[in-house]
Amino acid sequence: MNFSITHIDTACVLININGYKILTDPTLNKKDGWLPQYVTSPLAFSKKYIDAALTPAEIGKVDLVLLSHDHHKDNLDKTGREFIKNVPLVLSTTAAVHRLKDTKTIGLENWEEYSIKDERVKGLKITAIPAQHTNIKRLDKMMGKVLGFTIEWDNQEKGCLYISGDTVLFEGVYELAKRKKVDVAILHLGAGAFPYLKKNLRVTMNGEEAIKTTQLLQANTVIPIHYEGWWHFRQSVASLLNEIKNSNVSDKFIWLKSGIDTRIMS
Repeated sequence: MNFSITHIDTACVLININGYKILTDPTLNKKDGWLPQYVTSPLAFSKKYIDAALTPAEIGKVDLVLLSHDHHKDNLDKTGREFIKNVPLVLSTTAAVHRLKDTKTIGLENWEEYSIKDERVKGLKITAIPAQHTNIKRLDKMMGKVLGFTIEWDNQEKGCLYISGDTVLFEGVYELAKRKKVDVAILHLGAGAFPYLKKNLRVTMNGEEAIKTTQLLQANTVIPIHYEGWWHFRQSVASLLNEIKNSNVSDKFIWLKSGIDTRIMS
């Protein structure tokens, strides 16, 4: 069964599988004014400089939200938080459940599976995939719990759909390669960093790790997201594009145009 993906903002995409709609990491605010909206400390702040491609009204009703984590505003902002109040099911971390009490959020542990019965997509199953939100492992707890997800359904001959969440390449991704066959990988890139907070700290994959992850998972299709629109994304778009272009997996990458529904052959 083929499906379509619309990139809306940062790590927010709308996945449509035979009419069943899944939204990821809802960031739906417009770009910032003079003041940055993402401030976690005097040394860790960022400013959004691109509007979300679609409004909540244009997105319409969705069946499921997959929320990698709720505690960073480039993954769930004020407008996104309001939006998910009306969604019938949100899957996220167990920590998010306590902070999103006015939503229908269910928390998952690493590798926990959640099955959904729906006639449009038979055999639909979500699995929570470990993520590590920093390249400095001892700081992972400080960054807070994050999840990736796989989406599976009946007759998925080429493998599952994987959404990395905010992670670097670490042992959890290697474990995923052992456990599941991945057809399509949606990767959060940008080499996010706050150098004034911690030198050499990086909180998402860069181009090099995206290439290695593609090779490791042997994914047929890779969709990069979460690589522009915020100050704290330290790898430029030009650098990322050039790095991927000069790799041996460049033909696997699909670069989505924001707001445009793109059909994915699976």
